[in-house]
Amino acid sequence: MLKRTLLLLLIGCFFWFNSVSSAVALPIASVFSFSGTRPSNLGLDNNRFANCPSTPNCVNSFSTDPTHQIEPIRFSVEPEKAFSNLKQTIASLPRTKIIEATDNYIYAEFTSKIMGFVDDVEFYLDRVANVIQVRSASRLGESDLGVNRQRIESIRAQLTSID
Repeated sequence: MLKRTLLLLLIGCFFWFNSVSSAVALPIASVFSFSGTRPSNLGLDNNRFANCPSTPNCVNSFSTDPTHQIEPIRFSVEPEKAFSNLKQTIASLPRTKIIEATDNYIYAEFTSKIMGFVDDVEFYLDRVANVIQVRSASRLGESDLGVNRQRIESIRAQLTSID
């Protein structure tokens, strides 16, 4: 029953937001926040991220499943410089909060503009493979319409322009 109510609310908001100006829609949308609960499987386990769930709203450079697989981020500068550039790039993105950052791991939360959906995004400086491993996953829902993959590809493009 709750899922059905939320679905109807979401559909109603979609049609209503498309018929009113963003000046009216954004304050109303801010009342509804679908942030979900922070997952307990974040971080590294034996220098690997957790696997993606079966839903298609996650990408992971460690995955061998074509639905979830994404290439790690390659770089041409020193690893520490590449990771520093990555941290600066993430910090410059709107509605993004870096929750944890070490010399080889970054965990950030990305929040969508309209409905407040939160995605958990992890980066790992893999000095053995000389790449930055990535994982980006939606907390809620089944589909993300490719948002997690697009986010990583956008960050990759920004870093490539810096290198």
